[in-house]
Amino acid sequence: MLENDARDRVIVALDCDRERALELAHELSGHAAWLKVGMTLYYAEGPQIVKTFKDLGFKVFLDLKFHDIPHQVRGAARSASLAGADLLSVHGLGSGAMLAACREGAEEAREDRAKLVAITVLTSMNQDALSEIGVESPVAEEAARLAKLAQANGIDGIVCSPMEAHDMRELLGPDALIVTPGVRPVGAALGDQSRVATPSQAIERGASHIVVGRPITGADDPVAAFDAIVAELVENVA
Repeated sequence: MLENDARDRVIVALDCDRERALELAHELSGHAAWLKVGMTLYYAEGPQIVKTFKDLGFKVFLDLKFHDIPHQVRGAARSASLAGADLLSVHGLGSGAMLAACREGAEEAREDRAKLVAITVLTSMNQDALSEIGVESPVAEEAARLAKLAQANGIDGIVCSPMEAHDMRELLGPDALIVTPGVRPVGAALGDQSRVATPSQAIERGASHIVVGRPITGADDPVAAFDAIVAELVENVA
């Protein structure tokens, strides 16, 4: 894999406060292409944080996991797109009507609409966790069901564990976005993730993008940690 391609595959998750997020963004400018803004940062700072990162030259994955009635999700997707987000997440569990409304909201906002990915099964969840909420089908089967529902309603791709990425690529085809959190470089702590893989394993299994947070943002040298992941992809992925 070429270096520029590898850099565009890694989304750095900034799950921290504004001061630390801006510090990391300035450090990673010129190295990383993507930043992920999740609930912690967005609910504290609002749309301005997306605009700030866009002004620094980053693409932004706004990971708010929309899940509400279709009308609300349509408005949320429109507003998030107007803020400048390049990629948005929506829960696959919210029904076909809700997923279609999300697509409509993104299209209404701007001509070059934000891409959309549906959450299948959170990477923190294992089979026991699914059973707790009344889902008895195997994790992989449930993820596939939600992925097909999303694709049928105009969603560009999915978020799934790297453990499901290979099957999802076969299911959804070559053009689907497959974003995989639960990615940890060799030797990194697992944190609260249950189903994980290394960066190169995730890409080889079919991921279009990988999300990496604490192994980069919690490192003594975040740029070196990011560059090490890029080097792993360049060396190991064709």
